[in-house]
Order: sequence, then structure tokens, then C-alpha cells
Amino acid sequence: MAKRYSRRDFLRFSALTAVAAATGCNRSSGPTTNATSASGLSGDLRILQWSHFVPRHDDWFGPFAQEWGESVGVNVTVDHISLAELPPRAASEISAGQGHDLIELLSPPANLEPSVLDLTDINEEAQRRHGEQVGLCTRSSLNPTTNKFYGFCHGWVPDPGNYRRSLWEQVDMPDGPATYEDLLTGGGQILSELSVALGLGMSNEIDSNMAARAMIWSFGGSIQDENENVVLNSPETVEAVSFMKQLFDSAMTNEVFGWDAASNNQGLIAGELSYILNSISAYRSAQTANPEVADDVFFTRPLEGPGGTGLASEHVIPIYVVPEHAENPEAAKEFMLHLVGNYDQATDNSELYTFPAFPSTVPNLDEWLDDDPYESNPADKLALLKDADQWSTNVGHPGPASAAIGEVFGTFVIPQMMAKAARGDLTPQEAVSEAEAQVRTIFDQWRDRGLVGGDS
Repeated sequence: MAKRYSRRDFLRFSALTAVAAATGCNRSSGPTTNATSASGLSGDLRILQWSHFVPRHDDWFGPFAQEWGESVGVNVTVDHISLAELPPRAASEISAGQGHDLIELLSPPANLEPSVLDLTDINEEAQRRHGEQVGLCTRSSLNPTTNKFYGFCHGWVPDPGNYRRSLWEQVDMPDGPATYEDLLTGGGQILSELSVALGLGMSNEIDSNMAARAMIWSFGGSIQDENENVVLNSPETVEAVSFMKQLFDSAMTNEVFGWDAASNNQGLIAGELSYILNSISAYRSAQTANPEVADDVFFTRPLEGPGGTGLASEHVIPIYVVPEHAENPEAAKEFMLHLVGNYDQATDNSELYTFPAFPSTVPNLDEWLDDDPYESNPADKLALLKDADQWSTNVGHPGPASAAIGEVFGTFVIPQMMAKAARGDLTPQEAVSEAEAQVRTIFDQWRDRGLVGGDS
């Protein structure tokens, strides 16, 4: 059900803010509004976005948006729905030609490009105000073929490895695995000796998508090249798929074929998994649900493949679009700029889950990661995320997150390729060949519409 914020919520938030300011309890500074650039705004602004994994964020966001609206003469309504509901809801509103003025998606919405406004103006303005945008954010919102910003990416979420230190200490790896070979050796030993499996999904859900891509990239393969030509069927990809089968046989159980997006989180929190690939959301949940496990959860950078390379995709990436049917696009644009200008509050209220697309907007991020204000034990547990932008990339790496890449992602071609080989339904080479045929069909269809580059 959509969560709506009323005038009462706004007044309550204002009162709480005043109390926090008086008592010194608020780490982030209050909102700053550029009144000059926002002058002349009026009417209603209807925002649709996800129900954040961290409830504190939504408790902050609605009143924050309404406070801005009050200051510039705009009546703001915020509706929150689940991550899974967002894409069909956005598609439904765009098809009907009516609905919200501003819609947030959690993966690159390149497929919506023909039906949304070009946001080059505010992307350029945000960079003028705040400096260079993180590269993976630009590649997740700009179509280099049409030179159109189909969205505005205001943040992103790293996707580190999450591991149980007490388990990995028992196989002489207290800092967790550093390479995929470590994962195979240590994970297999933990399963055989301690009866705890590791969890890389191979099903139709987001974490399985991310795990499969990270493995392929780290083995030297990719779905496309930097020019948007399909290159999935390569020796490197086949090697990665072969490795996934070996890893499944040695260190995992059949549950990974039927997982949903919450399964690896739940398994880690319950103490039933030795390693997962996820954001810090599972860890934050464990801090409340199972503090003993939370204290035992630590993080790794992407695991290195045979060539010494380790890459991970961003976990989710919040991107706003303004549909062509929007009745108040100027207010939508001004609000996005206002949000980015106050992104220290967004990152803080997400409990350091959401990182800024414009690093200068959260100058305290490294300090917070070194000394987590949300009671990590030890306090610097999240410090390895300080260089996450150096080992994270977009789902279309080494090219952009195009509409074709989005369809491959949304139809789960890649984790299903892994699953077919891991279960023994197909050989690794057969699974890769079948997947590439599917990918080529998808690319050809979007290329015919002029939205994807490349010629093969």
C-alpha cells in the first residue's frame, strides 16, 4: 500500500526537527533551499518512489519534501511502494498518460526513454553546482547513442561481500575470501566441516543478477563491449559459468535456485550462510534482529578472478524520471536539485546505505564510514566502502546501461544461464551459447528502435 504524508506528518517532523536542533541530536544540517532558482513555482508535485529498505529514510523523506514544497509554494505528495511494484506501476502510468510527476526507479530505466523528458538540463546543472558525478551513475542515466539523459541519478548503493568472520577464521581466512578460489576452497570447507553453506543465488531476483555479473566480469567476460556489441559467448564467460557450477557443487545447496530478493538477507541474519553478495541492508537488519550475528558479519571488496580483477555492480541505483505526462515538470526538476543539495541528510537517514551520486554533497561520508554513527562493532567495520566507487560499476559494464541491458537484466537471462549449468541441465558452453542467442535477439530489437549502439 502506498505511504502518504499528510500536513500532520509535516508539522510533526518540523516539531521534531526543532527539538533536535535545540538538543543537538541531529547530525545533519537542516535543508537549504535555493529560493531564487525555485521562485515562481506553484501547484502540485506528485512523487512516487520505493519504500526504502531502511525505514528511517522514509520517515525523513516525506516531511523533507513537504518542507521544501512549503518554502516554494508547491503542494508535495509522496507515495511509497515496494521495489517490485515500481516498474509495473511506472509502465502503467506512462501507458495511461497520467499519474505522478516524478517517479523513482531502482535500476536504469533506459527502456522508458521514448516516454520521459530529457533531463540533460538538470544533470548539467547538478554537475555545475556539485562537481563530477560518479561514473557508474552517469552510465546508468545517459544514452550515448541518442545523447539523452533519460533519468537523473541522485545516488547509488555499493554491493560488497558479506561474510561471517567466526566461520572463516576456522578455515584460516579471518579476513574472508579475497579471490574466487578462496571462496571455493574456504566455502567448501565450511560446508563440509561446519554444515554452513554460502549463498550466491541463481534465480529470478536482483542479487542473483548481481552475483552472476560480478563473477563474469572478474573472470574477464561481459555481456557487451564498450560499444554495445554483444560479446557474451567468450572463453572467459564459459570459464566463469564453469566455476559457478564447481562452487555450487562444493559449497552451496539447492535453495539458491528458488531464492527471492530477501532470501540471502534472511539466511545471513539467521546465521545459516557463511558468505553472500549484498548491500549493507542485511547487516543493518541483523543489528536489530540478531546482534550477535551482526557483530560477526564483516565485508569484503569484490573477489578477484583468475586475472586478478575484481568488480561488482552497484546494488540498486535510485534514478528519477519525469514522464511526458507530468503536469509540473519544473517543480520536479527543482526538487531533484534540492535533494542533491542536501544529500548528506539522505545518506545519513539511510544509515549509510545510499551513497551520493555527487560525492561533494556528502563531505562527511568517509568520516562516518570510519566511525559508523549507527553502532557498528567495531566502529570502522564499513571503512572498506570508502573506495567503493573504484571497484563498482554499472550493470552494462563496460558499456552503458542501455534498454537492451535492462531487458536482459529484467528477464534474468544471466542467472538462469548460471543455474542451467550448475544443475547440469546444460554444459557451461551450451548454457552460454543459449544465453547469447537470447541476448542478441533483445539487442537487435532495441537497436532497430535506435536506442542501442553497436552493430552485432
